Amino acid sequence: MTAAAIVPIKRFGMAKSRLAGTSAAGLRPALAEAMLTDVLDELTRCAELDRIVVVSGEPAVARIASDFGADHIDDPADAGHSEAALAGVAHAEALGATVVALLPGDCPLIRATEIGAALAAHGEGVAVIPDRHGTGTNGLIISPPGAISPAFGPGSRVRHLDLAAEAGVAAEVAEIPSLALDLDTGDDLRELAHALAADPARAPATAAALALLEEPLG
Repeated sequence: MTAAAIVPIKRFGMAKSRLAGTSAAGLRPALAEAMLTDVLDELTRCAELDRIVVVSGEPAVARIASDFGADHIDDPADAGHSEAALAGVAHAEALGATVVALLPGDCPLIRATEIGAALAAHGEGVAVIPDRHGTGTNGLIISPPGAISPAFGPGSRVRHLDLAAEAGVAAEVAEIPSLALDLDTGDDLRELAHALAADPARAPATAAALALLEEPLG
């Protein structure tokens, strides 16, 4: 098995638009950068990964990816999360990847041990990693890499399972606790802040960014 992680990232200034009405509105770019930093830092600790590929049109991402030994694929058109993921998959597959893990840059609680265990347990087909609400998709493990094309967005858990069925490949739902919480809404922000208040070392860059909030979260 040759495994690659694919991490699509929006431009920092465009990230987390649903936080615009929260006390974190002014910190959106800083939070996006901090979360990516924590995600890449953790992924470098995953022995089962042979390569990390970051796809983004954000100029600063090339430097951040380089800091962690990750490949950077430019996405100047900002075509969307699924399209960026596909670009990363194509890059990884061209370099010999036999399995890809499409992972979010906004799940700073991610644990390398959980990603490694999921990769080690994965055979051929698709593993859908749901969000904490059970309806969205926070990650995909796909082998071979082109078995399905990702289709992220609302309701994508069922959509990805349907795509696998249509392609005639095995599919399963893989619960990975450290990928359940992604940051989209004010509620997500509060959950993340509470988790990091108890253990700031789990995602130190994100914890430091949240410490800049002028108003405490309820």
